[in-house]
Amino acid sequence: MAKTGRGTPAGGLDGIAASLPREKGLPPVERWNPPFCGDIDMRIAADGSWFYQKTPIGRPALVKLFSSVLKREGDKYFLVTPVEKVGLVVEDAPFLAVEMTVAQGAGGPVLRFRTNVDDWVDAGPGHGLRFEPEADTGGLKPYVHVRRDLWAKVTRALFYDLVARGEERSVGGKAMFGVMSGGVFFAMADAATMREQA
Repeated sequence: MAKTGRGTPAGGLDGIAASLPREKGLPPVERWNPPFCGDIDMRIAADGSWFYQKTPIGRPALVKLFSSVLKREGDKYFLVTPVEKVGLVVEDAPFLAVEMTVAQGAGGPVLRFRTNVDDWVDAGPGHGLRFEPEADTGGLKPYVHVRRDLWAKVTRALFYDLVARGEERSVGGKAMFGVMSGGVFFAMADAATMREQA
């Protein structure tokens, strides 16, 4: 990800891609701590689209490659190699959960999510679901943990599927509405509030 004098990576998008490691499986970016080399004009939009210099990145294989070296530190996101780190903008979550299947596990149903970069994640003890209030609509924004403190926003259609699978359980003595996966109950909201909105 070497840069020119004006802060633009040399060789553009293909130059960035060429500098990334090609490994089987996911690179161990959590073990890499290279020096910060500045920000690049790359953005992941709220709908999961990737942009470079305000132009959509239309090659899925390239997006998948970049996503494999994505790292989060606090509220900031970076693309990293063993020798350098550059910042990029993530509007909401770096991934989008676009497909959900239900499998039967030893402890009950397991919700499996596919992201827009073809990662499959089983919601459960290692991959939580979280539900955040939407300030403008009063609704909920659902997310599933993918890896390394990186989350995928669950599409609206899949969220409706989650609600359809929802049930009430007592959590800390309080009735909560949520969904089970991998033996874990993920609370969405207060049960009484959900009943009022139904």
